[in-house]
Amino acid sequence: MMYPFLLLCGAAVLVLYIREKIRAFSVRALVLKSVVSALFIAVGIHGAYAAGVRGAMTRMHPFVLMGLLSGLLGDIWLDLKYVFPEKNRSFTLAGFSAFGIGHVFYMTGMLLRYFPSGRPMFAVLPFVLGAAASAANAALEKPMKLNFGEMRKPVILYGFLLFSMLFLAGGLALAGGWRETPLTLMFAGGVLFAVSDLILSGTYFGTGRGRPVDLASNYLTYYAGQFLIASALVF
Repeated sequence: MMYPFLLLCGAAVLVLYIREKIRAFSVRALVLKSVVSALFIAVGIHGAYAAGVRGAMTRMHPFVLMGLLSGLLGDIWLDLKYVFPEKNRSFTLAGFSAFGIGHVFYMTGMLLRYFPSGRPMFAVLPFVLGAAASAANAALEKPMKLNFGEMRKPVILYGFLLFSMLFLAGGLALAGGWRETPLTLMFAGGVLFAVSDLILSGTYFGTGRGRPVDLASNYLTYYAGQFLIASALVF
């Protein structure tokens, strides 16, 4: 019963947060956002605890939990840029760094548990594809009417980590014949995470893309992704 309860609480607070964020960039919005993020960490902790009780704890569990915690830190720092606009660049870099480190934790956990012995290409090729996807994203800067400016290098590096995590989860799931529910959830979460960040890219580096629909779609896809990743520890 705890798992659906945490999901329900997360959805309810997320609605309150999106409503507040659309109205104003405030400390109240930051607090609500932190609560939603704390709830996806709670889902991960619940999953890890249940696995420990069953004697099913794996090396993946602590790394995914650290990735979720990195997400909480990233959420806080990215919203602080609105509370303290004079430190916009510093908080943006801190947020990107936290999320990038989170993806490293996710990938480390997946590789420690699911590395396909004798089939290393399923673990190596995703990083090649991640680099290609990040390069393509950077190449689309002008066609998409974006301006990364001094954040161009951090965006490219972060994109590499983001897309590599997505492709790694998919590659490992494919190597296992899509029979491992945790990997399927990590992949689905990675897809939504990437969609969210593509929307966020337009909000941060484009013009006229901060509409309520943009904010709502960004946070709905992001939090759905994080809750799916956290749920990988439940199943």
